[in-house]
Amino acid sequence: MSHINKSPISALGYNFIKQHLLPASKDEYYLRNIQNAKHNSYRALTAEEINALKQNGNTSTNWNNVLVSNIFDPQLIQYCQFFGLVRIGKLEPSCSTYHNLTLPVGLYHSTIISCDLGDNIVINNVRFLAHYIIGNDAIIINVNEMINTARAKFGNGIIKEEEEEKNRIWLEVCNENTGRSILPFDGMLPGDAYLWSRFREDKALLKKFQQFVEEKFSNKQGYYATVGDRTVIKNCLSIKDTIIGADAYIKGATKLKNLTIHSNNGAKTQIGESCELVNGIVNEGCRIFYGVKAVRFITASHSQLKYGARLINSYLGNNATISCCEVLNSLIFPAHEQHHNNSFLCAALIMGQSNIAAGATIGSNHNSRAADGEIIASRGFWPGLCVSLKHNSIFASYTILAKGDYPAELNIPIPFSLVSNNVSKDELVIMPGYWFMHNMYALARNPVKSMDRDKRTERIQSIEYDFLAPDTINEIAYSLTLIEILTAKAYHTKKKNNGIFTNEQLQNIGRELLIDINNNALQNLEVIADDFENTKRKVIIIKSKEAYFLFKELIFYYAVEQIISFAQHQGGFKIDELLSTIQKPYNQSTWMNVGGQLMLAEEIEKLKQNIKNGNIKSWDEVHVFYQQQAQQYPQQKLVHAIHTASIVNKIDIQNINSTIIQNWIHQSIKTKEWMTKNIYKSRAKDYENPFRKMVYTSDEEMNAVVGKIEDNSFIQRQEEALSTFREQALSLLRLL
Repeated sequence: MSHINKSPISALGYNFIKQHLLPASKDEYYLRNIQNAKHNSYRALTAEEINALKQNGNTSTNWNNVLVSNIFDPQLIQYCQFFGLVRIGKLEPSCSTYHNLTLPVGLYHSTIISCDLGDNIVINNVRFLAHYIIGNDAIIINVNEMINTARAKFGNGIIKEEEEEKNRIWLEVCNENTGRSILPFDGMLPGDAYLWSRFREDKALLKKFQQFVEEKFSNKQGYYATVGDRTVIKNCLSIKDTIIGADAYIKGATKLKNLTIHSNNGAKTQIGESCELVNGIVNEGCRIFYGVKAVRFITASHSQLKYGARLINSYLGNNATISCCEVLNSLIFPAHEQHHNNSFLCAALIMGQSNIAAGATIGSNHNSRAADGEIIASRGFWPGLCVSLKHNSIFASYTILAKGDYPAELNIPIPFSLVSNNVSKDELVIMPGYWFMHNMYALARNPVKSMDRDKRTERIQSIEYDFLAPDTINEIAYSLTLIEILTAKAYHTKKKNNGIFTNEQLQNIGRELLIDINNNALQNLEVIADDFENTKRKVIIIKSKEAYFLFKELIFYYAVEQIISFAQHQGGFKIDELLSTIQKPYNQSTWMNVGGQLMLAEEIEKLKQNIKNGNIKSWDEVHVFYQQQAQQYPQQKLVHAIHTASIVNKIDIQNINSTIIQNWIHQSIKTKEWMTKNIYKSRAKDYENPFRKMVYTSDEEMNAVVGKIEDNSFIQRQEEALSTFREQALSLLRLL
């Protein structure tokens, strides 16, 4: 039997904070008054105003607790019930219009319990509005209930006074077994979520992270929910324990509970029809509409959920879009795209600039006895149509998977690869460097598109969008070594040489075979990879020699890019300054993608120590660390780029001189020209393929529908970028 408590109607709207929880000499409104800076600017109603309000069908259990502004027209309040302390701002005879909706300013047909109402607002047909502070010029109409409780946490992973630990909300990201759970909090960046979810063995660090959250927010009961200025809320069923920022637009939502919804004039958030959002943080500029279900979640700024998307126990990074599909227990970095009704993403770390195609099932636990699998995909992950993957799997940057059901776990360490499941031969086929060879247009467009769509107004983390960056360059450098070793193994297998070699010996043998252009030994050589797939079938590396030389070119090109950037930002560039910058002891460092921002692993270790020893005391100070790392990043990239090029070229860094750099520059110009040509060439295939053209009756019709390739603005921009690069490179040569 349900237990329903009874109390006098005169008590409705009062005792929001229990008496024993009030600080000495404080009343139940002390937190509300802190939240509303205008709390002293109201006055009592006059007898004439009370009489007018009664004549308009309004009631109150205590008219003395209905306070108003000096500018007040009682005719603008009709058929309302007031309970508790209600404070009303200016009400002037006027209409408020938003889009095609025009309504008279005032309060109509609503029940209002212990609220502060801003100037010239519209509240119309709100059946139950309790313990809210409403901003100026807000419009709230046709809302079934809009209430706030004393224990409201607004989506943050905290507990209030007298609450039990079991009431705390956790986000169970990256893994379904709760082993990587993090506490959501207002202001959490993708990097915060990453750091907290990764170093699980470091209990002291995890304890500090939780402490940061608990110290960031008060555990006091009695905070009011707020609605910002000019926010419009209409036709909603239930809004509970939810903070809503300024200039938001919320229409037709079914349920909003335990949320912080950020919005402002420069980055308006919209939430639309039939959405149910529970236990989350929605950041500014987000658009969530048409039947979305999100539970225990964070959507970073300017991200989108739409068309029935389901987001559960997940963090969605900035400028990302999820439509129609289901995403569970995932941590997703910025610039993610997932648009299709039947795609599924579970227990995954997706590190940005990714695109999940229709029918993709990323994360099946059918090969495990427990829900403890994970998938980790570095930047640029692109699983194709109807791809099915198994936990655990790891993918290097810019891995693209061809359509297919992949039968076992995968570990693909070579970046920019096309991975194919050859069912007829029962083989896994890897083509390193596929993007550069066959899809340069899409690869080059990816960073441009991501940067153009980056609408963040507060850029605390510096997100890396370029496909050539420290993380991918390190993967390329590793791949060169791997290709050398695998080539040597394949060569000796073909020769039936059963000798035992060290990896260093194999690397040297493979290098000699690969660089000897007159040697025909590599013709028809089947290069087989080890440990790429958890099966006994063959894993074939195709076009390995082409990829080997391509990867070398890219390393030198990347180094010259960084030298040019260094020269552009140094007034009166001198080679001596460059050499003094790079010719220092250096360990080939590991780089980490921390929420889309690349940082040296050694710097992350320092951060962890500073957190544990108390030198860094809050999430705000962690964010300062991100900004400091962003300032150092260009210099770190320069040093990393030149050291990597010297290592690949077997040159002692102390012997780097202007002649070597000149050679790299000449080579980089050719590489840039080749890349630009391939951008055009890969797009031109769409205009030349007869199966593409057959739906058009003429070339003129095709051009009218898809546009002329000559008018393609992206290709034109790349031609301009080539000219700029060439000019900068030649200018640098003159300085050397």
